[in-house]
Amino acid sequence: MNSQNDPVRVLLAEAWTSWAERGAALAAEDWERPTRLPAWTVRELFAHVAPVPEMFTGLRGAVLDAPAEVTDGAGILRAYNRPGGLAHTAAGQVAEAAKRTAEVADPAVLIARFGVEGPAALAGLADLPPGATVAHPLLGSVTVGALGEVALMEATVHLLDLIAAVGGPPPAEGALHFTRALLAEVADPVAFIEAATGRSAQAVLPVLR
Repeated sequence: MNSQNDPVRVLLAEAWTSWAERGAALAAEDWERPTRLPAWTVRELFAHVAPVPEMFTGLRGAVLDAPAEVTDGAGILRAYNRPGGLAHTAAGQVAEAAKRTAEVADPAVLIARFGVEGPAALAGLADLPPGATVAHPLLGSVTVGALGEVALMEATVHLLDLIAAVGGPPPAEGALHFTRALLAEVADPVAFIEAATGRSAQAVLPVLR
């Protein structure tokens, strides 16, 4: 599949546009509003989700000529969220990184990352197909498509956090449906099906920390 026709990338670009539009509509005091994520303000939430162009341009130098060890977003999320995984061990570091970025990046900078810089970096990878393998510091190797799936999930889930804090229209239907399917894929399939159909009271959610 040509990456220009990759529906995940299309949805990701649309999600970033929604973030940029939402940010541009915020009043100065809105940026300091608390969110439902403990100790994170709206500005820190923006700083956490905002695409960093260098991360995308760096993918080209990380391309490997070998099959990927992880080929989908669900595989990345399972690895991150298993006991002792990065979602547990690095949560504090992730929060601190968002706070540091928020301290030095004013709202205009954060909005530009969503509205200009991130989309430009994504477009610059148009010749890199979703199935391309890239090196990953924790998982060995993953596909470009798997990274895009996680980025779309993050942009969608945290957009719901932003909406809960400052209001606004919901995420795009396509992004919501994709994120729902991805999160269901992370769960153990038998446990999820039996819980969803009332055949088991086993706790299968949440699937992410």
